[in-house]
Amino acid sequence: MRISELAALVGVTTRAVRHYHHLGLLPEPARLANGYRHYAVRDAVALARIRRLTELGLGLDEVRDVIADDAGYELADVLAELDADLARQEARIRARRQRLATLLARAEDGRLSPGDELSPELADFFAALGDHPADSPMAAKDRELLALMETAATPEERERLTAAVRSAAQVPGAAERARQVYALLDDLVDADPSDPRVGTAARALADCLPVELGAPDTDSPGPATDSPGSADQGFLKTFLADFAPAQAEAVRQAMARIARRAGTTGAPHITADTMPDTTADTITDGDTG
Repeated sequence: MRISELAALVGVTTRAVRHYHHLGLLPEPARLANGYRHYAVRDAVALARIRRLTELGLGLDEVRDVIADDAGYELADVLAELDADLARQEARIRARRQRLATLLARAEDGRLSPGDELSPELADFFAALGDHPADSPMAAKDRELLALMETAATPEERERLTAAVRSAAQVPGAAERARQVYALLDDLVDADPSDPRVGTAARALADCLPVELGAPDTDSPGPATDSPGSADQGFLKTFLADFAPAQAEAVRQAMARIARRAGTTGAPHITADTMPDTTADTITDGDTG
């Protein structure tokens, strides 16, 4: 058989046959006097096996290992690993389809919004807020921030964020308190950082947020509790720079309160280096709530 005849018989392309030769998966056959490859039935059998293995989902490196082991033990191990991997993929696909089913149901009811793209926990929390904070700049910013955190976080951090939101959402009256906090922070857009309303907003915000957000993650590697040069502190400064001065001050004080509630002196999201001296004095000496 010529290479084109072999490829047609097994159902692959001549390019694939040449690639398998190049990788050493399929031995080079004898050549005729005119230089053309001449394939026998055993070559077709070997090529058919390569096709079967690749259709099972094996990579070409794995196929090479299987072919090299005539006893077949290697194949059993590879197939077991492949089956486990497919089971994990199946579970992920099932979860995604369930999520899509929820989104489609909301779309049919006319309730689909950008917030629904988040995890079910975050989407449900924002849905519970209703339409009232739709005109709130702070509510919109909060949604954007949580979407960023959820997307950029590691799986462990994402689980921590999800658990924290779930905990906060389960508290009776959580949605109403969140709406009140958005309103308080929106009112600070043109205020001075020394405005008395800053402390009021900080206390309300701290009461809405779960303690977990202020607790350091001691199991995570890296400089999570390092000084102001760490990535956490850099993110905090960038995050606060997007707020008006009085709003940023309220967030700083709220995070300091949460850190103290968590029993920490230097939670990863807040340190004395990221707060003005006046704020540090206030929360240390005068703020006991």
